[in-house]
Amino acid sequence: MGALNEIFTYLIQTVLTLYMMAMLLRFVLQLVRADFYNPVSQFLVKITNPLVIPLRKIIPGLGGLDIASLLLTLILQCLAIVLLMALYGLGMPNIGLLLVWSVLGVTGLMVNVYFFALLAMIILSWIAPGSSNPAVYLLYQITEPVMAPFRKLLPSAGGMDFSPILVFILINIIQIALRHMAAGVGLHPALVIGL
Repeated sequence: MGALNEIFTYLIQTVLTLYMMAMLLRFVLQLVRADFYNPVSQFLVKITNPLVIPLRKIIPGLGGLDIASLLLTLILQCLAIVLLMALYGLGMPNIGLLLVWSVLGVTGLMVNVYFFALLAMIILSWIAPGSSNPAVYLLYQITEPVMAPFRKLLPSAGGMDFSPILVFILINIIQIALRHMAAGVGLHPALVIGL
């Protein structure tokens, strides 16, 4: 692969990764019933609306969840795999395999979203405890539903919260399982965003 192809591949992966993360964050924010009027939420809605609104006319929401944004993430993952396979000079996989790869990639991307959200919450709790920044509040709304069950398992230890350790262990277990599932279906990790 030449330098231009490698640069083009890198740029495509970066742009698609950021946009798919925005789509997944939009879905997660609705899932956890986060503040819609938060400036960060509004930004995510504005950048994802051009693709979500037309798809929402075909695929309605389900129980207050925006299924269109989740489906769109899956479609973008499929397109990314096809595009990357074309850039690497590989043949097109069958549609079933493409869907399995895409589901694994989107699941991996969702796990990464929670990994980085949790990491950001931990760092912010050290450098800006009690911050009223809208982004910090949104991170709290995203991570709290995941953290709450683990906080019940571990009692407070002198004001120290060790529950993120358990969540990180769970995230690592999920990532290992996803990598092994991907290898089991013959997936090359460079072709799928999120793994």
